[in-house]
Amino acid sequence: MVLKNINPTTTNAWKALQTHYQSLVQERTESLFEKDPDRANKLSITNKHFKIDFSKNKITPETIRLFSALAEECDLKQNIQAVLDGKLVNETERRSVLHMALRNTVANKYKANGQVIHEDILAVKKQMQTFCNAVHEGKHLGYTNKKITTIVNIGIGGSDLGPLMVAEALKPYWIKGITGYFVSNIDEAHLQEVLQKINPEETLFIIASKTFTTQETITNALTARSWFLKYAKDEIHIKQHFIALSTNAKAVSSFGIATENMFQFWDWVGGRYSLWSAIGMSIALIIGYKHFEELLQGAEQMDTHFIETPFEKNIPFLLAAIGIWHRNFFSYEAHCIMPYNQYLQKFPAYLQQADMESNGKTIDRNQQPVNYATAPIIWGDAGTNGQHSFFQLLHQGSSIIPTDFIAAVNTSHHNKDHQEKLLANFFAQTAALMKGKKKEQVEEELRQMNTPPEQIKFLTPYKIFDGDRPTTSILFQDINPTTLGELIALYEHKILVQGLLWNVFSFDQFGVELGKEMCGKILPDLQSLLPTSTYDSSTNSLITYYKQYKN
Repeated sequence: MVLKNINPTTTNAWKALQTHYQSLVQERTESLFEKDPDRANKLSITNKHFKIDFSKNKITPETIRLFSALAEECDLKQNIQAVLDGKLVNETERRSVLHMALRNTVANKYKANGQVIHEDILAVKKQMQTFCNAVHEGKHLGYTNKKITTIVNIGIGGSDLGPLMVAEALKPYWIKGITGYFVSNIDEAHLQEVLQKINPEETLFIIASKTFTTQETITNALTARSWFLKYAKDEIHIKQHFIALSTNAKAVSSFGIATENMFQFWDWVGGRYSLWSAIGMSIALIIGYKHFEELLQGAEQMDTHFIETPFEKNIPFLLAAIGIWHRNFFSYEAHCIMPYNQYLQKFPAYLQQADMESNGKTIDRNQQPVNYATAPIIWGDAGTNGQHSFFQLLHQGSSIIPTDFIAAVNTSHHNKDHQEKLLANFFAQTAALMKGKKKEQVEEELRQMNTPPEQIKFLTPYKIFDGDRPTTSILFQDINPTTLGELIALYEHKILVQGLLWNVFSFDQFGVELGKEMCGKILPDLQSLLPTSTYDSSTNSLITYYKQYKN
């Protein structure tokens, strides 16, 4: 075994945390502020670009101390070092996990299979930079010698969601004259809606698939290829309008893509951690290679903080610890992500994949079923939209859902009126979720409105808010390539820490594969005219209905 495999619930620190939980569970977070006027300072961290406030969670400095003790008992530092050393920590797939190396600027720091990988990474970056510059400077032209103005990324999972999220988050940085689209769904509507908007003479398609065999991606790619050839006629023009992010040179060449336009990445780059690699080509083409490098630099800054900072002040560790505190001790089943920034609207969906695909596991690293909860359900939306949909549940629902509130102090559009109202909502929601509204306050407000006594008695229960609902606030000075890189890496490391402490393998995703395997068996049945009787009665019936009514 590469990692040290320790069931966290067997440790002394876990038992101490259980005792600590019992001492805090009946305490209101609001009362913790009353007992300690300096609580907000003690439970906040201010960095160069941002401030993170953990104080509205039901924790104390003792909670952090006990989680640090848990980390020590679980050999967390040694396990993190195994990741950094390129050990095969993805043991089920016999792979290293080295996405941090993609944004590292220190030569020869990382090795995979005993080999230094810095020069390989630099070579691909140089290739990306050269190609981006050729497109932006009008040196790489379309088949009618028109400049490339449209980028269409065709991928799925990590080959789509990461680049899409970053491109949306950095929309103010899009290069003038460049438009970007992302296609992932095998539902043809996704691709056709894009094809209707674009000009084949000015479009560059990026086919993002490590194996170049991913069903959804290759189906969409072949349809895009056929659409393009309806206009371009000659397959020789494919090399000007299609590039590949892959390792399968033979399949890429057969598709018609020029070998020099295949951008490599490696098996130590997991899909949901791949936006830092050649998979980020769409990002670089849409916002410019310089800004793509700034994204990497921001992530490297968070890497340095994560690696060098003691756990008591380590931001990813603290986020991870609070998440475990909520999941395993308070038994909260979900976690909400609320970016109060429209450009970050895809960030909750991105974290859904990163977190739930990584730590949604029930077997530990000892091949044993876990006897404790692992990844929560991750969901969310951009504020303030969420306030007018699901915040009713956050405030008064029967389930308590911890929430991360994320915002930038400044807006790229410089309208103070909008920004002040946006952040007023941000601050108000975190305060309201903690404080709630007590019976006496509700009754007094109704009296002030001259509400009849019998109506006060009727309405009061509906207007009471229990409060004591946990939130973490993350405030950035600005959302730019550097700070976005920091934010993404912050959550990456949080997920890593939680996986290590939960003693699960965070870097495989066999749960994704089962449906694909079944799909491969069912597809021939859908294409056949023969009756279907191979599966369970429900599936057979559904397939029969499909065959009966398909055009």
